[in-house]
Amino acid sequence: MEAKHYATCFWPGLAELWWRGRLSALPTALAFTLVVNLILVARYLYPGWIHGGLVSLAFWGGLITLFFYIIRTARELPSLINPRETSQEPDRFPDARIAYLSGQWEEAEGLLTDVLAIEPRDPPALLLLTGVYRHTGRLEAAELLLREISRLEVADAWLLEIETESKRLTRAVNAGNDLEPTDTKTPCPA
Repeated sequence: MEAKHYATCFWPGLAELWWRGRLSALPTALAFTLVVNLILVARYLYPGWIHGGLVSLAFWGGLITLFFYIIRTARELPSLINPRETSQEPDRFPDARIAYLSGQWEEAEGLLTDVLAIEPRDPPALLLLTGVYRHTGRLEAAELLLREISRLEVADAWLLEIETESKRLTRAVNAGNDLEPTDTKTPCPA
């Protein structure tokens, strides 16, 4: 992993927000921001506002907390960036791809569910699952999943595949609509 990735470790909560999009880390990042701003205001803008000992205590407490978060986040960073590579579970994506190409839709769906349990934002696995949904006739679920994939930032490199799957899905929806009777007022010949 590159050293520049560790820059997100220097602000508590930022790595989880940046690499995983976890909004649960937002309160930590905001609280740290407020504490830093409060210390700066109390120290330099209004030095008599809060007793100097409390400002020093807050500074040293904040610094210790910062180092704690830096160490913890630096340890967790590889699993935040590449959870499938650092997981203890075996990577089931190659097996899922083989099952998909063999037309074993149920097996492929189960394996893809295992892959997505480790990495829920994995574009290849999500695209393959969209194909499984399309092949099994769950077109609404496939459309919904495809919309969710296109919203992911990590899926930007997969735009061509997303567009291709979207066209396949549109053809499947249109083919499904062609099978339904379009004119119900015309009586059937006896």
